[in-house]
Amino acid sequence: MISRRQFVKNGVAAFTVSFAAPAFLSDLAKAQGASSRNLVVLALAGGNDGLSTLVPYTDAFYYSRRPTIAIPAGTVLQIGSDSNGKALGLHPRLTGLRGVFNSGHLAFVQRVGYKNSSRSHFTGTDIWSVANPPSSQGSGWVGRYLSTLGPLDPLAAWTTTGDTPHSMLASGVSVAAISSINNFAFASPNSGSEATLERTTAAAIASHVPVNQPHLAFVASTVQGAMTTLDRVATVGTYSPSVTYPNNGLGQALRMVAGAMSKGIGTKVFFVQTGGFDTHASQDTNGANGAYVRLMATLDDGLTAFHNDLRNTGLLNDTLVLSFSEFGRRITENGSRGTDHGAASVMMAMGGLVRGGIYGTAASLNPDPSNATLENGGGDVTYETDFRSAYARVIDNWLGGDSVAILGGNFKKPSLSFV
Repeated sequence: MISRRQFVKNGVAAFTVSFAAPAFLSDLAKAQGASSRNLVVLALAGGNDGLSTLVPYTDAFYYSRRPTIAIPAGTVLQIGSDSNGKALGLHPRLTGLRGVFNSGHLAFVQRVGYKNSSRSHFTGTDIWSVANPPSSQGSGWVGRYLSTLGPLDPLAAWTTTGDTPHSMLASGVSVAAISSINNFAFASPNSGSEATLERTTAAAIASHVPVNQPHLAFVASTVQGAMTTLDRVATVGTYSPSVTYPNNGLGQALRMVAGAMSKGIGTKVFFVQTGGFDTHASQDTNGANGAYVRLMATLDDGLTAFHNDLRNTGLLNDTLVLSFSEFGRRITENGSRGTDHGAASVMMAMGGLVRGGIYGTAASLNPDPSNATLENGGGDVTYETDFRSAYARVIDNWLGGDSVAILGGNFKKPSLSFV
C-alpha cells in the first residue's frame, strides 16, 4: 500500500497539479514501425452536392431540373468523359484541382453510396464511419484498421477536429485530437521562465522510476511519455511550408498535417473536416460570392496548397487524401433555390501515386421512374459503387491491410483502381 505522504514525496502531486496532458497520453504503447504512407480522410460535412462538383454539363435534364442553380456549360472546367462517353467537368472555381487532375494525381469516383441512403446527417455519417449500412453502431473502419497494427504510437492517429470522429473509434486505439499546435502544450498558470522551470521540475521528478513501487513507476513513465509526445507535436509548429496556405480552418488544418508529415512524428492516419455543405437554401453555385462558390473556393485553395506543398517537399508519393460526404443531394432544386438531402455523391482521391481519372459512370438525370441510374421516384442519384469498395481499395492497396477482415466482407472492386 502506498501512503498519501509517499505519493506526494515522490512528486506525483506536483505532476497532477502543474501538468495537464490529454487523456490519450496515458497510453504507453511504443511506435508500431508501420510504413511511411499517410492517409488523410477528408470529410465534407453536410452533404455535398456532387452534381455541382462534377457537372454533367451535356445532360439536358441537369438544366431543366435546376433552372436557377445549374452551372452554365460554358463555365464548366472540362476534364473528359466517363466510360460511357458522358462529358463531365468541374465547378468553375476548382481551377487548382483541375491542374492536379491534369497532372494525373486526382481521381473522381462517381455515384458512391449504399442501398437505401439514410439521408440523415447523423445516421449517414455513422454509417460511413462504421462501414456497415444496416447499422450505425460499432467501431469505426479506420479504428479497426489501426487496431490490427499491434502496439500503437500515441500519435498514430490524429484528428484536427475537437472530437474524435466515429470512423477512428475502436477498442485500444488512442486518437490525438489536436486542432491547434499552440494549445497542445505543457499547461501552467505561469509563463516565461516560471513555466519553463515548472516543466523542467516535472520532467526531473518523472526521470526517477522507482522499480519497487510499480504504481509510481507507471505514473512517472506516463509523464515521460507525455513530455516526449508534447515535444514531438511542438516540432510541427516549427514547420515552414513551401507554399502559402489559406488562412481558414481547412487551410490551416492541412498545413498542420503537412507539418506533421514533414517532421515525421509518427502519425499514420489524419482526419480533417470542413463543413457548410448542407445547402438547402440559396445554394448559389454561380455568383462570385455564392454559398457554393465559397465552399468550392475553400476546398480548391486548401487541397491545391496541400498538394503543391507535398510535391515540393517530396512527400506527395507517401500521401493519399480520401474525401467523402455523408450523402449527395436531390437532383431537382427546391423552392428556396437550394437542394435537399439525397443519395449517392462523388468521392475524391488525391496523391502522388493516385491513378487519376474519372471512375464509374454518370447518372442519366431523366426523371422517368424507369431510369435505373436514379432512385426515389427519379429524385436522387442511385449508387453504382458501394462506398466500402473505396475503403477496401485504400486498405488493401495503400495501407497494406486486410479489407475483408476489417470491413467484415469482400467489397473489392477491380475496376476501382485509383491506387
